[in-house]
Amino acid sequence: MKILFLLCVLLFSQSCAFEFIIDGGWESEPSGSLEINHNSGRQKAIQGNDITVKSYKVESRITSRFTHTTVKSSVINSGANSQSIGFNVQIPKRAFINNFTMNVNGITFVGSVKEKSVARNLYTQARARGKAAGIVRTNSQAMENFRTEVTVPPGSLVEFELHYQEIMQRKFGFYTHTLHIQPGRLVPLLQVDVYIFEPKGIKFVTAPNTLGEHFAGLTKIIHTKEKAHVVFKPTLQQQRKCENCTESAIDGVFTVNYDVERDSNAGELQVSDGHFVQFFAPSDLSPLSKNIVFVIDVSGSMWGLKMKQTVEAMKAILDDLMIDDNFSIIDFNHNVRCWNEDLVQASSINVEDAKKYVQNIKPNGGEIKLSTIQKNVKRVMKQDFSLFSLGIGFDVDFDFLERIAMENRGIAQRIYANHDAADQLKKFYSQVSSPLLRTITIHFPEDTVNNVTNNRFDKFFSGSELIVAGKLQVSDLSTLQSFITASAANMDLNLQTEADVQELDSTLSSHQHSFTGFARQMWAYITVNQLLAERVLAPSAVRKRKITQRIVALAVEHQFVTPLTAMLVEGEENGTPERLIADSPKDSKHGCCSAANSVSRPIGVQQVVYQSPPWVLPSPAPTFLAEASGTQESVLSGHIPGDINSGVTVNGLLVGSKKMKNNKLNTYFGTISIYSERDGVQVIVGTERIELKESRNNHFFSWQDAAELLLHSKVMVTIVKEEQVTVRIGDRISVTVLLHRVWKKHPVQVDFLGFYINNNNLYSPQVHGLIGQFSKEPGVMVYGVHEGADPKKKEAIMEVKGNKLAVTRGWQKDYRQDRKRGSNVYCWFIHNSGKGFIDGHYSSYILPQLNSFLPTNVR
Repeated sequence: MKILFLLCVLLFSQSCAFEFIIDGGWESEPSGSLEINHNSGRQKAIQGNDITVKSYKVESRITSRFTHTTVKSSVINSGANSQSIGFNVQIPKRAFINNFTMNVNGITFVGSVKEKSVARNLYTQARARGKAAGIVRTNSQAMENFRTEVTVPPGSLVEFELHYQEIMQRKFGFYTHTLHIQPGRLVPLLQVDVYIFEPKGIKFVTAPNTLGEHFAGLTKIIHTKEKAHVVFKPTLQQQRKCENCTESAIDGVFTVNYDVERDSNAGELQVSDGHFVQFFAPSDLSPLSKNIVFVIDVSGSMWGLKMKQTVEAMKAILDDLMIDDNFSIIDFNHNVRCWNEDLVQASSINVEDAKKYVQNIKPNGGEIKLSTIQKNVKRVMKQDFSLFSLGIGFDVDFDFLERIAMENRGIAQRIYANHDAADQLKKFYSQVSSPLLRTITIHFPEDTVNNVTNNRFDKFFSGSELIVAGKLQVSDLSTLQSFITASAANMDLNLQTEADVQELDSTLSSHQHSFTGFARQMWAYITVNQLLAERVLAPSAVRKRKITQRIVALAVEHQFVTPLTAMLVEGEENGTPERLIADSPKDSKHGCCSAANSVSRPIGVQQVVYQSPPWVLPSPAPTFLAEASGTQESVLSGHIPGDINSGVTVNGLLVGSKKMKNNKLNTYFGTISIYSERDGVQVIVGTERIELKESRNNHFFSWQDAAELLLHSKVMVTIVKEEQVTVRIGDRISVTVLLHRVWKKHPVQVDFLGFYINNNNLYSPQVHGLIGQFSKEPGVMVYGVHEGADPKKKEAIMEVKGNKLAVTRGWQKDYRQDRKRGSNVYCWFIHNSGKGFIDGHYSSYILPQLNSFLPTNVR
């Protein structure tokens, strides 16, 4: 099996001339060029015997999910002889080192990224001259260990400073930032600072005590709407294992969890420094049914504990499948076997049969040519499901598992062969067990952006996040828009959002601890990772070479140490140039975004402009509805139009004002439901959110969304942000609900909804309801207009449906044109809750549920 990680141990000299390399990559290493060490034990941050550590500081600046971390340490050789001093930092596998500096007795070495072959040549020359310091890179479960050793004379002061960058991955609904803090000794000044800035606001931030009970209560969090500062600064005494101990108790992981506020399913679009980033993490959508193929290596390398752990995890995963899911299992050694040639439903019978199949797997044999396995796997795959590859330990060919996963719209995961391997398998599955969307495309208006990262995604999983970045193409652009298309469970979505081009830069400049270059670096980080993944699947040497050139150019421009670049660290001593070389570790292909989605170009689109149709019926709630008695709760469900022949009903739920005014409690529409029985679709519009019900699926949207949603290719729901929702059922019926916001601290009024119907709606003759009964305008005659008790309100007699009714003329608000203030229109108000004007008594229109139809006897 191919070795999947690389550890480089280099020689180091006894002088202050330093040249060294941090090496690794995916290409075959030249024999004898580097020493390979497979130890990956825990390392202390500072190593040496007679040394004094003056300070150890770690600072992370997280701006819009992009993290720039700096680790600094100042050390003195307190011994009488020259000695080696080591500096160790564990960094996430997904991170790119982008600077390393070292100051030895006033000689400063500053890093810059170069193409790797240059670094190799310089390293070879350094070894030939006998000048080399040692650097070690090792693999651990989720981190890479950076280690440098330098030999210095007595009394020397050495200052180390390492910088690395990464994007925070959202898993299980939040971001986790981890820092390994292992000073190895007591430090007079030890401090960890994590600064978070999120323009949309921080939903929560926590710092669980992962360092142990010894440090309970020592972490402080300062949290405002957009900013958070997490600080850990134990005193020298607090660092001790015991009161009189000389050993440090700090040896572990410092963790910060947080998530951001999201007011729209369309995501968050940010523009800064000539670049843009679109974050997309919708929620409150029903999960899709899953089509999954599990691929298991059953060669001899899986014998023993590995297979036992795999079987245990697979049985638990199979038990988690939903009845609507479809799945199959492939196992391979020198042969490829399918538990079932077709995807089958995850019924209890099929799940039990699959568990028995997995339980009876016996690892044996070897592998045939990987290309043959790859071909056979692809043969049984289809375009409508994904493949997830899991490799246990370091003695599997992870490159191969990753490649076949990429080719089949999935991802590969390394499972580390220790006591919790089964838990790792189950945790990985839980990340991908709830897909909410498929076939997602994020695009932008034509000629506004370029160099867009992958903007097409096969699936979106609950609790995760999709990110698209790029450059602005138009320099004088004031507002950037993004459009998102996707498919949910029985629903197609079109979402829209926008961002001011200048606003964020102005905000960032006023925040001391924000990272102002985040958008530019984030775009480069995503692009490099996607190119690295694309390089793995390159079909030819020519294509691979072109991709390599692009990666190197970007990495050099943005100062990323990648598997194809190296960092040249240069300084001078007595006028003589001195150099250090650093490049990335092996097996660092854990990039930001799944490479299962190929890089694609942005698609130009035209914005859909909404035109208001003709309306009838003013708002708030029509005054012929019964007034609520004494309570401020939702008290009445009024059947508005209902057409039992077409299977459509529109009902409203009334809410009362906050308190009575003039001995009267006004009522308003707080919720309006549009239900199409034939389509099995119900749209419930409230003042806080919009709910779409379909079969077993429930989807929720906020008033911050701008969206077009199509259900069953027939029911179209259009949300205009903070304004209105229009529901169109085929080409027959259109209903619009307007949102009316009032001042939150208003002493009387509450937010309410206005209901409007299209004059051109096509109802059947059986349409009825408080409004539906007037779809065909009845004959109305008003006469005998005279002064009323109120001089401002005329009174008259209205003759309708053979009844003579006393009516009063007054003003009613029409909010069609002016949603905030409305315009005044004359109306005739009917007394006695519409008696004689509506069919039957008003109480007959009170229904038990929002999707109920009016009884036929109310006619």
